[in-house]
Amino acid sequence: MQFAAFFLAGSPEREEPADVYRRLIAYAQEAETLGFDSIWFAEHHFSNYGYIPNPLLLASRIAAETSHIRIGTAVLVLPFWNPLRVAEDIALTDHLTGGRLEVGVARGYQPFEFRRFGLDQAEARERTDETLAILVRALAEESFSFEGRFHQIPETTLFPKPLQSPRPPIWLAAHTPESFAIGARYGLRTLTTNSGRPVSVLEEGWANYLASRRDHPDAPTEFGVQAQVCVAPTDDEAREQMPHFLYQTRQATALRHGREHVVSGVSEALPFEGEPSLDEMFEQRTLAGSPATVIAKIQRYREACDMSLLSCVLHGGAMRPEVVRQTMRLLAEEVMPAFRDQ
Repeated sequence: MQFAAFFLAGSPEREEPADVYRRLIAYAQEAETLGFDSIWFAEHHFSNYGYIPNPLLLASRIAAETSHIRIGTAVLVLPFWNPLRVAEDIALTDHLTGGRLEVGVARGYQPFEFRRFGLDQAEARERTDETLAILVRALAEESFSFEGRFHQIPETTLFPKPLQSPRPPIWLAAHTPESFAIGARYGLRTLTTNSGRPVSVLEEGWANYLASRRDHPDAPTEFGVQAQVCVAPTDDEAREQMPHFLYQTRQATALRHGREHVVSGVSEALPFEGEPSLDEMFEQRTLAGSPATVIAKIQRYREACDMSLLSCVLHGGAMRPEVVRQTMRLLAEEVMPAFRDQ
């Protein structure tokens, strides 16, 4: 089982971007030193929910500051990208990272972002499907052409080709049967998020994943799960960090359902109907606690699904950098060894 460090790179207040990016570089270097397998960055636009509009650019910088940790995008929002341009950018970034690139993709979920790009979110699934059809061919085939609803491409050769052959690993973020089926059809690895969610949501996603693989038995078996993680010396110390993860969950929920309130780029963390209590966040919706508690919670995830990668959301809200670094150290020293041979 592999462990990834994931950063949304959001901030309750609009910090100076240079400070945010310097902190991310330091986290990446520490993750490499501690033995994390990979580090991943999200794509978001037009609000302080996330400071990274182009994770591929950040991946190139992180590669220059590290030596061997793999670097991923979680995720590139495919409807926002021209398929050929993103294929070129992926190939170039693969070279600039020395073949360390992992590519996570998805269709996106924030109406706030779709409106500002002038896109109909109702077309997101179809646009994503078409972009994937182009992307996997452009990266791996010598040349190709394509005729679709949104894109018509004459005979084209991608240049340069990616460093990894036939292409970097591509992970599709999914939960529904339809999304899992798309990933299986194109031979993609799978990511699903359980951030701020009970394990029953993961069990539902795993059942959908298995159903999609019945028609595609040769599809990749890698199954990654994203979750909010906080490891502290005691359960009580980890419990103190739950307001930061609830802040992040409130922001995401408002943006997902079109209830966002964004002023001058600052997205308000609005309470929502039926939101979990802080105790529920700790007990049921995060991988938080002492090392022993987190080991037990991860084991519960592994009982729910055949998880090959845990993508650890290590920062939420106004969580202090020293708390993030403590989680990384305790994960590496006291939690990860329990799962390395599983």
